[in-house]
Amino acid sequence: MSIIELKDIKKNYGKDLSKVEALKGINLSIKQGEMVAIMGPSGGGKSTLLNIIGCIDTPTEGTYLLEGQEVSKLNFNKLSFARNKKLSFIFQNFALLKDFSVIDNVIMPLNFRKISGKDKKRLAFQYLDKLEMKDLYNKKVKNLSGGQQQRVAIARALAQESNIILADEPTGALDQNNGKNIMNILKDLNEEENKTIIIVTHDPNIASYCSRIINLKDGFIE
Repeated sequence: MSIIELKDIKKNYGKDLSKVEALKGINLSIKQGEMVAIMGPSGGGKSTLLNIIGCIDTPTEGTYLLEGQEVSKLNFNKLSFARNKKLSFIFQNFALLKDFSVIDNVIMPLNFRKISGKDKKRLAFQYLDKLEMKDLYNKKVKNLSGGQQQRVAIARALAQESNIILADEPTGALDQNNGKNIMNILKDLNEEENKTIIIVTHDPNIASYCSRIINLKDGFIE
């Protein structure tokens, strides 16, 4: 069974002469445990597609089924649950709170769950340690390098322990060695814990870690 199913998804921005068709009828199924790369030129619709899958954006037309449920019919509480529990997002621009500490940023999505403060810290430190950021847990994000901020953003997504991890250029701010480390962690989560991982990337080396590559161009899957 597909964990994600998109049926004739279209996304438009603007109206009349200023109308832009970002997605032009996307049909896509992704099964539990797949590791998928979405590739294509800039402006082809990759990030728009990822945002729709992540329930951050909504399609203009078409149907999106997440674990068999039609997303457009979910009420506010169920949609919030999906965003926080079923999906975790590694944003290209990090989306961190710069005046907060590393540990506070990683814990933040967990504050919406009914788990103890002790368990929140345990999860945060577990993934900060994996990403070699544990020693900087109390440092403010604004005092970190771009690569360090990227690793904090990844630790935050992993600490949610969601079934589906969505990553928009997850290694873009990292050097080659740190990039390999991140991809090996994602690959291990995919193979050992059956996580579904969807990665937007321009880098064929990153895409090579995935079991399937989807090429998106001008709003269409090629």
